[in-house]
Amino acid sequence: MPSTADYLRLRNDAGLTPRTVEQAERALPGSWSACHVIDSGGGTVGMGRLISDGGWYFHVVDMAVLPAHQRRGVGNAVLTWLLDQVRDGAPPGAFVSLMADPPGRRLYTRLGFTEDRDLSIGMALWLGREAETDRSV
Repeated sequence: MPSTADYLRLRNDAGLTPRTVEQAERALPGSWSACHVIDSGGGTVGMGRLISDGGWYFHVVDMAVLPAHQRRGVGNAVLTWLLDQVRDGAPPGAFVSLMADPPGRRLYTRLGFTEDRDLSIGMALWLGREAETDRSV
């Protein structure tokens, strides 16, 4: 698992929504599994985490690779490692989900993730942002 500082820096530098130190300090220990990639200079250049109930539901989060290291197999290595953790440590019938931002969709599809809007669709609620949305329509 990356350090809190590396986690926050990598999220920011990779273009993910910035998080606070408090959020990171609470989130990281709650991971079911996590990994990060360190380059030859000792810097963290990629990461990913799984959150889970440990039974059947696994959710991939915080997939991030620094722009200078993208398209070099880092994201593929991280996600493959995380999926292997589920295959090796979860009971049969595990369900693995993720929210796919446009830059990662090709990777996720290549590793077997599919869109199936007939079965379900991802939905989200950002607490604290309700006031930003005009609900008068």
